[in-house]
Amino acid sequence: MSVFDDPAAVARYAEGPRRLVPGFLDLQRMAMLLLAERAPPDAHILVLGAGGGLELKAFADAQPGWHFDGVDPSAEMLRLAEATLGVHARRVRLHEGYIDTAPAGPFDGAACLLTLHFIQPAERAATLRAVHERLKPGAPFVTAHHSIPGDDAERALWFARYAAFAASSGVPRAQAERAGATIGDRLPVLSPTEDEALLRDAGFRDVALFYAGFTFRGWVARA
Repeated sequence: MSVFDDPAAVARYAEGPRRLVPGFLDLQRMAMLLLAERAPPDAHILVLGAGGGLELKAFADAQPGWHFDGVDPSAEMLRLAEATLGVHARRVRLHEGYIDTAPAGPFDGAACLLTLHFIQPAERAATLRAVHERLKPGAPFVTAHHSIPGDDAERALWFARYAAFAASSGVPRAQAERAGATIGDRLPVLSPTEDEALLRDAGFRDVALFYAGFTFRGWVARA
């Protein structure tokens, strides 16, 4: 069973990003602002990896005229998203599945936060192309996930820093160190150069880094 299908783990999900992702709340706010640069006041926004509903709620709180389609493969996480959204749920359609489950759009913008590092490179490339196909010309796309430069030794150092950050946020140190090691061993984490190349190959232009926090990087681009 995936951790995202475990009801007990899902119930604790909201605690995790704030402890593990440097500047998590500001990351959400920056993503919203970058979308708002080009998206109209009544924008239709696609959110990939929407389970939990944290970014959906942040976007909906800040932009009362936006409507959303959110996609996630975990039914449990989508149930949590619906509960998290509260009164905003009427502006959101949630879809269980992957990018091919998303409506065709065209959307005024899209976001994918803390999700792409779970996806193997070939599938990630196909996912980015599918997001691009669903966006209006010039529409913004914001993404952020684990992305680490360097050789094995440098990457190990960054994962140790990730663990140190988690421990300083209240995660038991042994648990934090296991999490850092697990991410390094099990997730297909790419380098920033590789991530930017995938975005460009998918058809995105004006790819620009807007966020860096230890093992995490974030980019904004245009369709």
